Amino acid sequence: MDAPTTTSADSGTLDDGNDSGSTGNSGGGWFTPRKPPTPAGTTPPATAAGAEDRARPDDRETPPRIAMQRRPFTAIRPVGSGADRIPQSPWPASAQPEPRPEPEPQPEAEAHPIPGTRSESRPEPRPEPQPEPKAEPRPEQGSPDAILVRRTLAEVAPVADKVTSYFYALLFVRHPELRSLFPAAMDAQRDRLLKALLTAAEHMDNPAVLTDYLRHLGRGHRKYGTQASHYPAVGEALIGALTRYATTTWDEESEAAWVRTYTTISQIMIDAAAENELTAPAWWHAEVVSHDLRTPDIAVVTVRPDQPYPFLAGQYTSLETPWWPRVWRHYSFASAPRPDGLLSFHVKAVPAGWVSNALVHHARPGDVLRLGPPAGSMTVDHSTDNGLLCLGGGTGIAPIKALVEDVAQHGERRAVEVFYGARSDHDLYDIDTMLRLQQAHPWLAVRTIVDDRAHRSLLLPDAVREYGPWDEFDAYLSGPVGMIRSGVDALRGIGIPSDRIRHDSLEELVAAAD
Repeated sequence: MDAPTTTSADSGTLDDGNDSGSTGNSGGGWFTPRKPPTPAGTTPPATAAGAEDRARPDDRETPPRIAMQRRPFTAIRPVGSGADRIPQSPWPASAQPEPRPEPEPQPEAEAHPIPGTRSESRPEPRPEPQPEPKAEPRPEQGSPDAILVRRTLAEVAPVADKVTSYFYALLFVRHPELRSLFPAAMDAQRDRLLKALLTAAEHMDNPAVLTDYLRHLGRGHRKYGTQASHYPAVGEALIGALTRYATTTWDEESEAAWVRTYTTISQIMIDAAAENELTAPAWWHAEVVSHDLRTPDIAVVTVRPDQPYPFLAGQYTSLETPWWPRVWRHYSFASAPRPDGLLSFHVKAVPAGWVSNALVHHARPGDVLRLGPPAGSMTVDHSTDNGLLCLGGGTGIAPIKALVEDVAQHGERRAVEVFYGARSDHDLYDIDTMLRLQQAHPWLAVRTIVDDRAHRSLLLPDAVREYGPWDEFDAYLSGPVGMIRSGVDALRGIGIPSDRIRHDSLEELVAAAD
């Protein structure tokens, strides 16, 4: 499963597709962090009150010390800025169209002497329609900086491809040494930048959510070799791209808001990376120890990390192969933590999928992969005795199997209901494993839902409605995007609250198709 997990009430998951190596010293520049990374033994200020201060720089009595007088983008700034970039009339002064003369008033038609009839020579004038009163525009919600940032993003959204392409062009021209941190093909990378910015902008006034999201990115970016000194370069390239394309909303005030916002974002990520560096490596090397081809396009790949790899059942990791350096994809763990430390993944080769085809058709025992840190919140809450309602479609059965094993390892006898969906019997590649688990644990029920008409995204949720009730169950969904969307709708329709429905982020599932 190629995405972070979240409850259905959340939107997801600055670039989650590329989380990046070890933290270095911060360099100079406009976006230089306000302070160095948090030293060992101290609590990073990205939580509680500190998080709110960072997420809401506009509420400070004193703005962050950023050299706003510096104008590093003069060479690429469009002609005119500030007031003279306000849209003017499209007509030059010498060519302004002359005003039309007002029409002369016409005499009113005389009333016909016979009531109820109309004059043949002068028809009665029809009353002019009165314009409907316009609704007052709703005031924008959020802090002043959040409003300005969202206005900019709304303007550049229609030209997102141009903005992101220009951003990376600026970054690589000014800092060619950073090109090696990115994959050779930048197609997917371009999309992720704007998506990450939109996610951050959406939660700017929710410090808890924003800080958690950014700390996750900061930790994950270590595996790419990202250092604290890289953040100022990224920030200046971002401002340069926005300056070029946000021609109607960009001014001194918007620029200042973006500088404050990006400085806050980068500081949270730098602190999270520095804290994580004290306890975990940037990545793990993992040797392939077995490769089980279950179907022509599905393989179960088992690896042995070079050092202990802590994770929870239901989580996922990012994975890089030797065939496609710097191209990382997310895969869910297919088992709960094992005493031997081995990790298993279920991989389906998709058309034109670089990483998935390499893992299914080329990986062999002895090959060495790289793993990023574990992530995801689709885990079992062992503080409650609620049952588990699990919907797994295709290779989405992998994390569902891990959840079942986790319940068994904790010695609990809570009810677990698994619905295993597939296009055909042939695609039920792990059914034997699930049936063995059902035989060993009386609290587990496994039902297969096969859709020969290739409409599993509709059939599986419909089948769930026939069973139940599910009032005392927490729901878990893993599989194709269509199945998750329809599954969430079905579960809400039968009364399961959104905060008890966990699933992979739909945005990341779409973005990471291979």
